[in-house]
Amino acid sequence: MSQLKNVEAKILQCLQNKFLARYVSLPNQNKIWTVTVSPEQKDRTPLVMVHGFGGGVGLWILNMDSLSVRRTLHTFDLLGFGRSSRPTFPRDPEGAEDEFVTSIETWRETMGIPSMILLGHSLGGFLATSYSIKYPERVKHLILVDLWGFSLWPTDPSEIRAPPTWVKAVASVLGRSNPLAVLRVAGSWEPGLVQQFRPDFKRKFADFFEHDATSEYIYHCNAQDPSGETAFKAMMESFGWARRPMLERIHLIRKDVPITMIYGANTWIGTSTGKRVKMQRPDSYVRDMEIEGASHHVYADQQHIFNAVVEEICDSVD
Repeated sequence: MSQLKNVEAKILQCLQNKFLARYVSLPNQNKIWTVTVSPEQKDRTPLVMVHGFGGGVGLWILNMDSLSVRRTLHTFDLLGFGRSSRPTFPRDPEGAEDEFVTSIETWRETMGIPSMILLGHSLGGFLATSYSIKYPERVKHLILVDLWGFSLWPTDPSEIRAPPTWVKAVASVLGRSNPLAVLRVAGSWEPGLVQQFRPDFKRKFADFFEHDATSEYIYHCNAQDPSGETAFKAMMESFGWARRPMLERIHLIRKDVPITMIYGANTWIGTSTGKRVKMQRPDSYVRDMEIEGASHHVYADQQHIFNAVVEEICDSVD
């Protein structure tokens, strides 16, 4: 954990706006590692950003300053990931999902946030949607970024987009172990293995870091007790699909909660979900959009466009 702390500090020192980084203690003794940017901006609804599988607060470094110019931004490591506590999750998909959602709500209560603009990427989008079903009064706008776990398992093989090499590598070990077990047995390869499978990450953050801070960060986020991974494995049918697909439940979100769905035009996940959500919520605000030149990690592939889109959405709230 000390190595993760050190590499994360290198990343966060790039922030220009004032920020606070600390643990938020929950009543059940779990702790959520939290970064708050521009805490002095108290007049507008805060933006809360939820990272995806295997990620953490540091991966939002290209977005945090831009999106906190006029409002407070909060981001945190999901329970079981990054620097947050790593408890034992229920082994069933519903129980694991509920554990994540309850931790987010308890974190919100502890932080004293009355309502928020809630943004989630990939797995974070799945959990943000589940949260919005249960606590719609807390969500002013739901922003879903290249989200995981929405679509039903396709009956037509042609509907399946070919995943990138790193996804195939992860999927090859799913039947035998947790998704990122390969990192924990890498030995002296350590972050070099991340660099081998995900060289794109270094390129995405090249303007910020001359060294391999991002690869080191991802490695140390995931070279620990696989608590969140175990929960993710319980929730998934295959790496790209959930056992409890969110499309079957999206109609349960209160009608007055607006939803914006943002995709990378080149994502391996697919971009048809937005149209299906619109069909299920005909009387609600649902907007879907693709960002050209971006893949799954839209926020890093085209950070300037992404930041402008999210800022526009936030300004529509207040």
